[in-house]
Amino acid sequence: QVQLVESGGALVQAGDSLRLSCSASGRAFSDYAMAWFRQAPGKDRDFVAGISRSGRRTYYGYSVKGRFTISREDAKNTVYLQMNSLKPEDTAVYYCGATVWGTGGSTLGDYDYWGQGTQVTVSS
Repeated sequence: QVQLVESGGALVQAGDSLRLSCSASGRAFSDYAMAWFRQAPGKDRDFVAGISRSGRRTYYGYSVKGRFTISREDAKNTVYLQMNSLKPEDTAVYYCGATVWGTGGSTLGDYDYWGQGTQVTVSS
């Protein structure tokens, strides 16, 4: 098993940047493909970005492509989400997910473990 803890959420203004972190403990971090999803009030949990076990492949949701960057640092058991040019529609709780069998892609059901989430609020 793996335990995930997200951090870095904040209240920011439109156009600002923010970096989220997800720290993992437990089973070897390199065994997992990782992803970020987000969920706004009353909406489904949507895929934001994912990264393969090796870090060589990354995947992005359409609405964040070109603005967000996912990366991982296995030596620190951490995955990051760099968010630039933030928009009010990016406001949501951001969750980190881990999958042993998945690729780091957008299928919600692939992810076995989740963190508690971190709130990102973007004001206009």
